Amino acid sequence: MVLATAHEIVEKRELAPRIHWMRVCAPLVARQARPGHFVMVLAHDKAERIPLTIVDTNPDEGTVTLVVQEMGTGTAEIGRLRVGDRLLGVLGPLGRAGEIEDVEKVILVCGGIGVAPMYPYAKAYRSRGAHLTTIVGARTREMLIMLEEMKALSDRLLVSTDDGSFGTRGFVTDVLAGLLSEEEQIDLVVCIGPAVMMRAVCGLTRPRGIRTVVSLNPIMIDGTGMCGGCRVTVGGEVKFACVDGPEFDGHQVDFDELIARQRAYVREESMSYELHKCAGRE
Repeated sequence: MVLATAHEIVEKRELAPRIHWMRVCAPLVARQARPGHFVMVLAHDKAERIPLTIVDTNPDEGTVTLVVQEMGTGTAEIGRLRVGDRLLGVLGPLGRAGEIEDVEKVILVCGGIGVAPMYPYAKAYRSRGAHLTTIVGARTREMLIMLEEMKALSDRLLVSTDDGSFGTRGFVTDVLAGLLSEEEQIDLVVCIGPAVMMRAVCGLTRPRGIRTVVSLNPIMIDGTGMCGGCRVTVGGEVKFACVDGPEFDGHQVDFDELIARQRAYVREESMSYELHKCAGRE
């Protein structure tokens, strides 16, 4: 049993530049979390709420594993915390747990930090006896994370980098296209990563009629469905990713709308981050 106070960081390490793995004391969350669930994390009383997928849990120790990539002020504030520091809040588990189907052959497609939220899915499908092919992609070799963990769960692990510094040169969609031309039977594709990547993956699987599940990451404020910030259009209907998702049928998602909404506050986020750095808080 970990002797730690609530929301204390009990272990932390860097997976890649500005990408942090941390184990946090949150006993109630650890007991209830399932694949697909996330938490809203608050670094301090004036910080923004940051949604983070629950990567792993240890109910006996009362801890949850989180991975955070520093992309702006809020994530940078979490990233600079050390072992022994406490997060002000870890609210969850939130969202709908993923539906783990009884299928034979599954392809997991992970882009960038999408490997982290894919990990619990890999564990769940592995426990059901599914044959797993995992594709992991990143911009460069140094940005690849959790390869050993995914390799241990997969029957086959394929890696691509944009610059060719590791694995196949190109995108995960290039690797997936090759697999789709080779495999006679693929029951399910699960895809987590940047919206542009997920849209491209669905463009490959849709004409082949392969069920494709995606995990969406729109702008999210409260995580409970009240603010409406995470609304997405799925099958022509408005959904809220925080309560209706984050898992959806990828073939039904309006990715163009999602991408446009994700870019709505890029300028303001950049200004905030620059002020944060100038203030010496990085």
